[in-house]
Amino acid sequence: MYIKIYFDNKPLFLCDAVDETIAPYMHHDDAVFIDELNSHTVKSMIHEMQVDKVHAGVFLHDDLEVLRKAFYKKFTLVQAAGGLVENENGEILMIFRRGKWDLPKGKLDKGETLEACAVREVEEETGLQRIQLLTALPVTYHTYHEGSKYILKESYWYHMKVEGPQQLIPQVGEGIDQVKWVSRERAREYYPDAFPSVLDVMEAFLR
Repeated sequence: MYIKIYFDNKPLFLCDAVDETIAPYMHHDDAVFIDELNSHTVKSMIHEMQVDKVHAGVFLHDDLEVLRKAFYKKFTLVQAAGGLVENENGEILMIFRRGKWDLPKGKLDKGETLEACAVREVEEETGLQRIQLLTALPVTYHTYHEGSKYILKESYWYHMKVEGPQQLIPQVGEGIDQVKWVSRERAREYYPDAFPSVLDVMEAFLR
């Protein structure tokens, strides 16, 4: 098993074994591999992932949960939730936010469930109504700086559906310029200008 965490567009795999997904990275000169867990090696991996010439990382430990906890200690954890929404024609809803194609999501409010957060954020960011929440999709992880804090965002995704006439209203205050329906056949045309974590969610759904 593994957890994939993005540093910008670079994947870091925290894993308890090297499987067919991770194996190709082991042969790349621009990938970092560490298999000894202590405070120093965790700091070292975080540093290496921010070096320009490094494009991937693999951190191997036989207990993934122990590795996850050691890694999370170095970050402020933020949880978020969002949705991949289909309409009755099988089209997927995408938003254009700050120069990237994205899926609607947002931060979890205190006392809120992840499912309620996902529906609320989709409604607020897109104007959709009467959303049906269906099944869970993969959880994604990415890092970013917020002032002096180093944030790890853990985003929970859900497959959703809507029916009937819907008015799409982009939440401009959140930097969203467009909300549009995209056919499954054309969805991959948007990949070059989308976040890699969003691509993981879409690929898991489209497969």
